Amino acid sequence: MEITEKAPAKLNLYLDTPFQHSNGDFEWEMVMTTVDLADYIHIETLPDYDQIIVQTDSGFLPCDHRNLTYQAAKKIKQHFSISVGLKISIQKNIPVAAGMGGGSADAAAVLRALNKLWKLGLSLQKLANFGLSLDSDVPFCVYSQPALVTGKGEIITPLNELPAMWFIIAKPPASVSTPFILKQVDHQKLHHQNIEQLVTGIKSQDFKQITSNMSNVLEPITAKRYPEISRIKNKMLQFGTSAALMSGTGPTVYGVCEKYSRASRVYNSLRGFCEEVYLVKPVSLNDEKGALKNDLV
Repeated sequence: MEITEKAPAKLNLYLDTPFQHSNGDFEWEMVMTTVDLADYIHIETLPDYDQIIVQTDSGFLPCDHRNLTYQAAKKIKQHFSISVGLKISIQKNIPVAAGMGGGSADAAAVLRALNKLWKLGLSLQKLANFGLSLDSDVPFCVYSQPALVTGKGEIITPLNELPAMWFIIAKPPASVSTPFILKQVDHQKLHHQNIEQLVTGIKSQDFKQITSNMSNVLEPITAKRYPEISRIKNKMLQFGTSAALMSGTGPTVYGVCEKYSRASRVYNSLRGFCEEVYLVKPVSLNDEKGALKNDLV
């Protein structure tokens, strides 16, 4: 048996951390969306029970137990005592170590794919619970739709679809270590904004309210170490984006435009300034969309 699953990248429209738990885990308040820049995960079953093989076309990823797709597959296999081996092939399109959740998206895709392949009947919430032990972004990536994300990353509240908008994504050459950035966080010095204004903007499909309330409290921390983040952000605003923000712990920066024509001009202008640039739109990848409609906020 075999199956292929799409693994969309994520962008943070809002990222805040109100406090740190006594065990060191961060409390999160985030609004995220997925975009149509995606990896593709192909899974084939193998006769050897103990075998999990991970292959990728990227030279930057480990293909052993350190890979989140390996960990996701092992967790499902062990929990359900499934005596089948797996070969996981990853077609990478999402930049690595970029703040776009590539590894988490791939792990979430494995969880969704195995749920389908083995007809496990798990809800998105149960798959998200499996994913939380892998990485705090995996639960959101399981849902892969606009959502409010709180707690340690495990509380996913689906939101309405975003209004028409385009994202111009620029990934500078630097690769950022998330653990390193999080060690620099001093919660008493963070500048917190009101997440409710952004959520309300999404509810009312108000492009201007959304773009005027986007925020990432980690951006000043990462940008201090990687000045190219601020340079790219300023270029995006100069070229005409309605807003620009770093995603996750960086270094990826994205700009937002309401119209494709303007987004295309910004994209073409940035290509002369940054080597890795993408023009994408928001997408939702949700197998249980109908079941979740009543849960929208």
